[in-house]
Amino acid sequence: MNYPDYNSCILEMQGINKSFPGVTALDNVWLKLYRGEIQALIGENGAGKSTLMNILAGIFRYDKGHIILKGKPVEIKNEFHAQQLGIAMVHQELNNFPDMTVAENIFAGREPSNWGILSRYKMNDLVQKILNDFHLDIDPKRLMRKLSISEMQLVEIAKAASCNADILIMDEPTSAISMRDAEFLFKILNSLKERGVSVIYISHKMDEVFRISDSITILRDGKLISTSRASETNYDELIKKMVGREPKELFPLRSVVPGVTVLNINHLSRGKAFKDISLYLRKGEVLGLAGLVGSGRTEIVESIFGFPPAEQGIIEVMGKQVEITSPRKAIGNGIALVPEDRKLSGLHLLASVLFNITLPTLQAFARKSGIIKQRKEKSSAVQISQQLNVRTNNLKQAVENLSGGNQQKIVIAKWLLAQPRILLLDEPTRGIDIGAKSEIYQLMNKLTEKGISILMVSSEMNELMGMCDRIIALRSGQISKEFNHSEFDQEKILAAIMP
Repeated sequence: MNYPDYNSCILEMQGINKSFPGVTALDNVWLKLYRGEIQALIGENGAGKSTLMNILAGIFRYDKGHIILKGKPVEIKNEFHAQQLGIAMVHQELNNFPDMTVAENIFAGREPSNWGILSRYKMNDLVQKILNDFHLDIDPKRLMRKLSISEMQLVEIAKAASCNADILIMDEPTSAISMRDAEFLFKILNSLKERGVSVIYISHKMDEVFRISDSITILRDGKLISTSRASETNYDELIKKMVGREPKELFPLRSVVPGVTVLNINHLSRGKAFKDISLYLRKGEVLGLAGLVGSGRTEIVESIFGFPPAEQGIIEVMGKQVEITSPRKAIGNGIALVPEDRKLSGLHLLASVLFNITLPTLQAFARKSGIIKQRKEKSSAVQISQQLNVRTNNLKQAVENLSGGNQQKIVIAKWLLAQPRILLLDEPTRGIDIGAKSEIYQLMNKLTEKGISILMVSSEMNELMGMCDRIIALRSGQISKEFNHSEFDQEKILAAIMP
């Protein structure tokens, strides 16, 4: 294993302060990065992680402090200047040109030319060498919009690395990619590390943090809490420093005794996605689906919601056989789905909080003429927002401007207005910080206390074990084993989901 060169400090951010109108985003923050080091930068949303990295990447100017790069003080003027200094950033929100090719995206703004004329042949050849270097099987001439989200993310990383960066900043790089592609990403990071590239890695996923990082820096409320070697700390210690409380408090005690069966699935199948799935869900119960990407987890909950419907099998709700051929039919039977990708499938990002919350239940606020009772609509949205502790300036605020945790609460809020009996949660805490996760867990408990039943998909084993009454393990589209709460054992569950 290649270790960082702790005798060669490549970056020092000293006493960085940054304020926005009415908000102190960073207060005397220090960060030190060594050559060939992968340093994780963690903290809750609003802790200052992105602000600090945006300063380093030349997007923001700091109010006070110093940046020492390779032993010399620098003033980073803008993003282009940062790239010239050897600093590149891969943003969480993909920032590509969908109708341009992979090669055009990688070399955007620095296209190779002959006597001022763009040389596509040279550009495609250079990009092919870059992609080969990272073992990426992607055609440089392919349009970006034809790539998968995972492939787009990997192209963004190749683009950043192609700038010959000495420092690579990565903001939640695995939030939208599969587990297999995440493994591939980790290999790329280790390859960059061996070349002496230093990486600052922002993530909410603690398993990733411990797996790939050499050191871990924690920010809370704009202040530096600690920097420590990854080998010298542990999960519980990090969580306590991040949120200011013991990690055991994150998962609330389950006090609900599951009641009668409310959902019964018999021999459900859909093409190659899943086959012969039989399960039941009881009133007030949290049932977990565990499995690798491709195991059929998401496809099962989507078919229970009728999007798309299963091809074979029987679905019973409250003991009555039902035909769920569309989401409308599912909603009519008291079923709601919080999808895996809230931004792609769960929200209208450019629309207001009010619009998003009341969209599925607009009919309940309509007069016979079809005109919306705006006062009633607003009152209901305010009430559910307060119940879920959605932090927003007002109901007119665009959803895209909210944190990931608040966006997720809005997806849940809009379905709670429909008063479902069964709530399907697909990766309910993906891409949100520890504090917001805790709030989602508390909410889940309150819902089960009201008699709502939850079927949850999650890639985080500690989340499944901390919240579920039972866990069903899936492998290659089929159920491999079921675990009652008293049988929960991480190694045994992992063994049941692995090929």
